[in-house]
Formats: sequence, C-alpha cells, structure tokens
Amino acid sequence: MSPLNECGVEKFVCSTLRPILLPYPELYHWDECAHFVSEFLTMEPLNTPIELPRQLFSSYSILRVQKGNCFDFSVLLCSLLLGAGYDAYCVSGYASREMCLMDETREVCPLLKTTLESPAASPEKSHKKYSVRPPRQLVSKFELEQQAKREAKMQASHLKQLEEEEQRQVNSEKPGPDPMYGRRIHCWVLVLAGKREVPDSFFIDALTGKAYETKDQHFLGIESLWNHENYWVNMQDCRNGCKDLTFDLGDPVCWEFMLLSTIKPVLLIPEMKEEEDEEDENGDQEQAMQVPVTWVLPIVVTPKEFETRCPQGKKLLQYRKAKLEKWAPYLQDNGQVSRLTIYQDIGCSIVLEVQDCFQNRKDKLDMRQQKKQSGVTTEYFSPGRVDALKVHTFRSQVPETERTMLFYSGARLDGLQRREEQPKEMVEIFQGREDFLCYKHTQYGKRPKKVSIAGGPTEANPRPILKITERFHRNTDKSANEDVAERIFLITEDRIHVRCHQQDDHITTSTWEFMKPANLGEKGAQVVLNPETCISYQVEPLEKFNTKLYVYETLLQLQQAEQCAQEVVRKSEAEVLEILSRRAQEEANPQLTISIYNTERNNKSKEQRASQVSGHGTVPLNLIMDLIDVSLPCHRNVPYKKSESGKLCWNWIIWLHILHL
Repeated sequence: MSPLNECGVEKFVCSTLRPILLPYPELYHWDECAHFVSEFLTMEPLNTPIELPRQLFSSYSILRVQKGNCFDFSVLLCSLLLGAGYDAYCVSGYASREMCLMDETREVCPLLKTTLESPAASPEKSHKKYSVRPPRQLVSKFELEQQAKREAKMQASHLKQLEEEEQRQVNSEKPGPDPMYGRRIHCWVLVLAGKREVPDSFFIDALTGKAYETKDQHFLGIESLWNHENYWVNMQDCRNGCKDLTFDLGDPVCWEFMLLSTIKPVLLIPEMKEEEDEEDENGDQEQAMQVPVTWVLPIVVTPKEFETRCPQGKKLLQYRKAKLEKWAPYLQDNGQVSRLTIYQDIGCSIVLEVQDCFQNRKDKLDMRQQKKQSGVTTEYFSPGRVDALKVHTFRSQVPETERTMLFYSGARLDGLQRREEQPKEMVEIFQGREDFLCYKHTQYGKRPKKVSIAGGPTEANPRPILKITERFHRNTDKSANEDVAERIFLITEDRIHVRCHQQDDHITTSTWEFMKPANLGEKGAQVVLNPETCISYQVEPLEKFNTKLYVYETLLQLQQAEQCAQEVVRKSEAEVLEILSRRAQEEANPQLTISIYNTERNNKSKEQRASQVSGHGTVPLNLIMDLIDVSLPCHRNVPYKKSESGKLCWNWIIWLHILHL
C-alpha cells in the first residue's frame, strides 16, 4: 500500500492517482484513453513476476521516459479515466502468462476482426399481371430429395473434417503449461457501471488497451483495488478466478475498505449497526482518517507528443499470423502511418497480404492493399482528387491491362461511377446523368501492325473499336415505345441495333435494326433506302415509324451518336493513361499536405516570419521611437515624463520589451 516513488519516499498508493482531463477530445472516451496509453508507453515486465514492485513512479515521470510496467500503465490510464468522469479503479491481482507478458501472438489482430452483419431480407419480387409463367419442371421430386440428402451428408462430413483440422491446429498452437500459473502478479483497470452511462462493469488491460468482461478467464484473482479516494481489499474466494466476484464496494463482507471516508454507501449488518449506535451514545467514535493529498505533478501531454504517440514515433505489434507496424504522422517521407502484414503460417514466413495506410498525402491516398499470391493491388483514395478517383485495383501499371477504377460520381461531370478495363474490352457504369446513360461496353480488335518510316513522324496506333453497347435508364417523360433502352453500334459491320423499354403491361419490346448506307452523311450524296436498311418490330405501330423521312433522320442521329460514342471512348482511354502517368509521378515523388496552422513543419510560414524579423531589424531606432511616440497612448501603470519637445519618455523596461518584439 506504500511503495517507494522515484525519490525513494514511501507514498500511499491512492496518492499516486491524479485525475485530470487533457485538452484533447479523443481522450474523453475510455477506448481512446486506453488506446493512447497502450501506444504511448513501452511495456517492461516486472523484475519478479510473483512479487509486487517495490517502486511505483508518478505518471508525470512515466510520461517523460515513455516506459513502465503494468502498474505504471494502469495508474496513468486510471488517472485519465477518472478525469473523464468514469468510476475507475486500479486492480492488483493475478492474470495469465500471456496477459502479464503482453503476448498477443495467439490473438487475432483487431484490424482483421469483422462484425457479422445480419443478412437483410431479400425483397419479394412483384409478379406482373401479364407476365409469362415459367415452364413446368418435369423432374422427379423423390430424386431431388435423395440428391439433397446426399449433398447434405457430404457437406456435413466436409464440415466435420474442417472442424477437426481446425481443432488440431488450435491444439498445436496452445502454449505449454505455466509453472507459475495463478501466481503471476498483474495490474489492470476496473470500470464500474453507473457513471458516464456505463451499463455493465468491465476490465481494461492497460498494456494492450483491450476491454474484457469481469468473468474473463485471463483474470485469475484480485487482491485489492484503489482509486484516488480509498483502498479496498478483496475478501471473496478466487478459486474460480473473477467469475464469482461481486463488485459492490459498499458490501463490507466482500470488500474491506481502509478509510472511513468512503464515497460508497456501506451495507451495515445488524451487529455492526448496534456497535455504531453504542459508540455514538458513548461518544467514543474515532475521527475518520482523510485520504492523503496526491503528490503527483499534473499530467502534461504536449500536442507534439500526442501526435507522435509511440516512443520515437514507431511501434511493432505481433499477432497471430499477422504483424502490425505503426509510425507517427510525417515520420515517413511517403506519409505512411501503419503496415499490416498477414502471413499464411504461424511462423510468419509466407506473406499473404500487405496493407499500408497513409495520412496527409496530397494525392489523397489512404490505403494500399497488396495480395502477394494473386499479385492484385488495390488503392483507396479520399475525396478531393482532380480525377475523382476512389478505388484503383490493378495487377500492373502498364496500360491496356486488367484494372478496375471506382470514382466519386458526384464529383464528375460525366457521372462515371465505375470503369473496368481488359485488354480487349472496357466497361463503364454511370450514375445520375441527364441523358439517362447507365452502362457502356466497348469491344476492341487486334491492333494492326504499322510500318514506321525512318525519320518520319510517329503516329498514334489506337486499338480498333469493334462494338459499343450503351444502355439507358427509363425516361418517364417519353413513351416506352420511343424511349431507347439499349443501343449497339457494330462499327465494323456498319449496323446499329436499338431496343426500347418495356411497358409495365407488355411482355415484348420494340426493336430496330439499321444497316448504314455507304454514303450516309456525305454532302450532296444521294442516299438510297431499301427494305434492308431498316428492319423493325413495333409493339405499338405508328405511321411515322414507317416513313422514309423518319428512317433517314433516325439514321443520321444514330450515326452522330456513334461518332460521339467513339470520341468518348478515346477520351476514356486518354484519361486512363493520364491517371496512370499521374499515379507514377505521385509514387515517385510523394508530397504531403501541411496545415497553415502547423508552424513547426510549414517552411513557408517560417520563411515569412524570418523575413519579417530581418526586415524589422533594418529599421532605424529613431524611426521606431517616433512611431511609438505617435501611435501608442500613455499607459496608466507605467511612469513617464514629458520631455521638452512634448514627447512621451517611456520606462526603459517597456522600451526594451518593444524593441525585442
């Protein structure tokens, strides 16, 4: 209860806690406080794992050296939680070997844990009144039942094999028996329910910053606990660890308190109540002992220390089949703040995946995910790029290879949402366009070989476009028979297919197939329309659809749409090349964004302040004195005298201060 402090003086453990609320919004919640303490300090194991430490340093000293044992971690975390309004206590007890040694090699990395979401109920399909019924399936129900039974039996045997294999793997990864099981001393934090709307009491391991239930098997027993106001000793049986413990600190049968000035209401049994009444009548009641005043200096964390977090700005954590590396912002030249490496085996020899996270990048790169087995790389970007790129998945940075690009469609004029590129095709998906275009598929042919002339100009050799397919959403302002749902431009065959939308009470759609004449669109050329030029199926025939004028005008519009579609495809190809070139430049020379308020890293503001200081140094002294005499009024608390010329003669201390500024 009274270990030595850093000066070798015995201090009551309650006086080691100093509740304080740091001026950072993140440290107002228990999870962020625990995360900060676990990252800011480096763990040092106890000198003797079965003995209490003889010294307990102040949190102020621990923050300066950034290392300590489990007691130092817990005291610092408890002080922050008390300052944030939680009902927190430091707990001295016993724990498992893995928790005492901060061994997380058998724990799953928190970044890999995914929450199981309940599957949403699939919406029921609405049956149309005139929809065609599906054909009757002429299959034996008995055979289907027997086949389902065989498949269920095979699936059950497969799942049983997987469970047995997983159980064998778990048994092989289990650690050996601990000779000091149940005797390893550990310190952690208890947060009781009540304050800050905490529904249930829970434990926090300050070494890792993780929360556990009070019945967790890692905690094997409790000797005592304390806060900044009192000290309690556990009087309960800990044979089953902490599973059967109650945390009603006002119950004197379960918890023996040290100081009478406890904030917890004490449950008095009849015998104790009679003794207290007799003491009150006799007037022999002793005066309650007050808790000693804390001797710890105020906890101070500068903004630079809060930003750096880890000791020297970097930290390494080892998990089960994973390794997590962390860096402080602006420590790496490329803005990298973490790297998660996922391995296939326990020995961490075969790399499966690498996830790199970035901050403060001018190119808005947030994360890069590399799958080593398949060679697929995925980059994630935050909003703000010129090209509105959101996600980029690729195997190689070489153009005209397999890649997928997702965009922030609201930030683009064309509403492009997704672009998938293959060596022979390209698919684009749009959203929120005025022309209702939602899908475009382009097929390419084999690039012809061009014979280059020595010394001649080099011309571009793009991939020939064979086919362009466009699909549109329904435009309710038009009738379904005139609203185009799909257009297919067969460029090499000079044919165009058009399919209209289907009305709700119809089962068929209108289709058009046009064969472009050879001289269509030429000035002064005579265009001959024959029956093969337009072949159509009309759900609701109209007279204008069969006139040659309508067919000719429609052909001209479709020809212009085909030329426009080809130009847009070429622009898309050029945009892909531009994005790849920009990404190569950004990776070759990564740039970081620095806020104008970050005076330490902002070189431009430093140069500006230096120029201002050097410029002020060149001003003559008599000019400064004249400006001060004219502009500054007389200060009430500063003695002054009027000179013969009528100017104010300021105190020499004020003069030195003004010249220094």
